[in-house]
Amino acid sequence: MLKTTDQIALEIKNYILDWNKPFSSWYVGITAESDQRVFVAHGVRKDNRHGWITRECQSARDARNIEEYFVNTVGTKGDVGGGDDKLPVL
Repeated sequence: MLKTTDQIALEIKNYILDWNKPFSSWYVGITAESDQRVFVAHGVRKDNRHGWITRECQSARDARNIEEYFVNTVGTKGDVGGGDDKLPVL
């Protein structure tokens, strides 16, 4: 069963807080191909040295709402409105 937007947002927020780095140093975005986007396009290392987290959402709308919250309210990097509507993953 997929998690609610509140559950996903809280998990992501807590993960970021555990790294003890400012929200502005993190990027939040949407994609249907999380491995390609995170590890290839953004160059994040899989060894988790830089930290990364992905979550599957119930819908593109949910993913966009979470993305907008992090970018516009929390202050992460990213652009609202991009990404892919196929299988939304944050």
